Amino acid sequence: MRKKEREINDKKEIGAILKKATVMRIALSKGDMPYIVPIAFGYKEGVIYFHSSRKGMKMDIIGQNNNICFEVETDVALVEGEKPCNFNFEYRSVIGFGTAHILDSDEEKRKGFDIIMAHYADPPFEYKPQGLKAACVVKIEIDCIKGKKSDGTTFA
Repeated sequence: MRKKEREINDKKEIGAILKKATVMRIALSKGDMPYIVPIAFGYKEGVIYFHSSRKGMKMDIIGQNNNICFEVETDVALVEGEKPCNFNFEYRSVIGFGTAHILDSDEEKRKGFDIIMAHYADPPFEYKPQGLKAACVVKIEIDCIKGKKSDGTTFA
């Protein structure tokens, strides 16, 4: 990272950012063409989960190349400057890389759904058996993760 003073190395702070964020963006690659999409997600114990339709560009790409880059940010605020080049942002963000795995068993899917739902609502959660069978839940095993923050200070 170029600006070391902005780097977040504390795993608890990185986890707190992931737990606070409401939207995650995942970046995928099909050949030399990048594709990025926002998703609802859940994070627990170093693993990310999301659900998707089984059909569509995101799942087609994951079927061919399951390497993923992901990003979230929280606490974002514009900091206006006196000159246009002195504008900046306050933020805390996380970027990481991982491998996507489509879950097969109803038990694995239920666990993934519980983690996703707990990110947005309080339990208990109930799922229809036919819904679990039809669902596509993806687990991202994290290979590398980094955090970054800014207080909005402009460096001249």
